Amino acid sequence: MTSQEDEQEKTIATNRKARHDYTILETMEAGLVLRGAEVKSLRQGNASIVDGYASIKAGEVWVLGIHINPYEHGNARDIDPIRSRKLLLHKKEIRKLYGRMNERGLTVIPLKMYFKNGVAKVLLGVARGKKEYDKRQDISKRETERAMRQRMART
Repeated sequence: MTSQEDEQEKTIATNRKARHDYTILETMEAGLVLRGAEVKSLRQGNASIVDGYASIKAGEVWVLGIHINPYEHGNARDIDPIRSRKLLLHKKEIRKLYGRMNERGLTVIPLKMYFKNGVAKVLLGVARGKKEYDKRQDISKRETERAMRQRMART
């Protein structure tokens, strides 16, 4: 990455557990509606998206379960840290998400929260939950690939 790209995108929080517990089928970027000092709190990196998920209510996409700590120098009592936050998507993207969410076993989860050109964004993933044997298969595949890379490096 060049220094110019570093200035354009700054990661706030990632959901590392998501790729372990879910198979990510597709991703989508969405804007995030914030209030008050939430932006300042995010700039300090005070957020957790591990328990987050998205739902559609009245034709709008909302993300629930994201925790943004109150800004320490702001008026902390006016904003609930775990409140539902609206996501900004085009109608076409909302319809696509709605169709995918109605498929059996699929859910929409936040994978990453970041600032892109000064605007708060969330990377959403349409995901299917993994079974225990899927997780074991992924681990064994990763270990064999690592062993092959090590053998190749020795030669």
